[in-house]
Amino acid sequence: MPPRRVITGRSQEPRRRYAEELRLLRVSRGESLRDLAKVVGWDASLFGKLESGATLGSPEVAEALDQHYGTPGLLLALWELAVADPTQFKERYRRYMVLESEAVSLWHFGVSILPGVLQTDAYAYEVLALGGYKGKKLDQQVEARTGRRKLLDGEDAPPFRALLAEVVLRTPLRDAEAWREQLEYLLDASERSNITLQVLPPNSGLHGLVSTDVMFLRLLDGGTVAYMENAHRGELIEENASVEQLQRAYDAMRDQALNPAESRKFILRMLEEVPCEPST
Repeated sequence: MPPRRVITGRSQEPRRRYAEELRLLRVSRGESLRDLAKVVGWDASLFGKLESGATLGSPEVAEALDQHYGTPGLLLALWELAVADPTQFKERYRRYMVLESEAVSLWHFGVSILPGVLQTDAYAYEVLALGGYKGKKLDQQVEARTGRRKLLDGEDAPPFRALLAEVVLRTPLRDAEAWREQLEYLLDASERSNITLQVLPPNSGLHGLVSTDVMFLRLLDGGTVAYMENAHRGELIEENASVEQLQRAYDAMRDQALNPAESRKFILRMLEEVPCEPST
């Protein structure tokens, strides 16, 4: 097949294309960033970051700009493509990210940290900073990770079960208020009809996933794949026998876990133990 002919000369990479379109629309209006900020209502620095690709902003910003420029739905669609673009993740994650977006159901075991789809911005910042990210790159990776939360939103969101080792919920963030917000987010998530949270107490003993976080994805063709990850690397497992072995280990652990109602009570207890800010 011959290579696709580029007509516009603009970027074919979703994140960069979104930034380019924002700048072209503004320049075509003869507006400065400050002018745009006065009309639309956000700070001029945000629009500068949007046009440089440093951030994608929120869907509300995209919708406001669509209204301002008279491009109903266009910028919001470009924003959605940019948020979902797997190229913003490391190479080893890209195939997994594509499969995750197509999965009809997901279930996860967390031995050390919360799954990305349940992390608040503050939680993602701390985890990714520990991995060596800094500055603009850190901001981009946090935005990419927390953008995955939308996978579990909406009427058509797939079922998701998170089985969390108790230690995950006993390992707080450095900032108490940020940790409080994370626990509150988990409680809110547990009330959604498509999300099930269960806590695995330490007295359940050793198990087949003792040192590994794993996410299972049920695909449209009925098959299941698993993504195993530790602090240093991740691996996509697609071979049926290996996936089945991991599933058996997961099922055995789920049988030992607190039920969803008990798990919610446990998260509430963890929330009650978070230190309060001193009154002034």
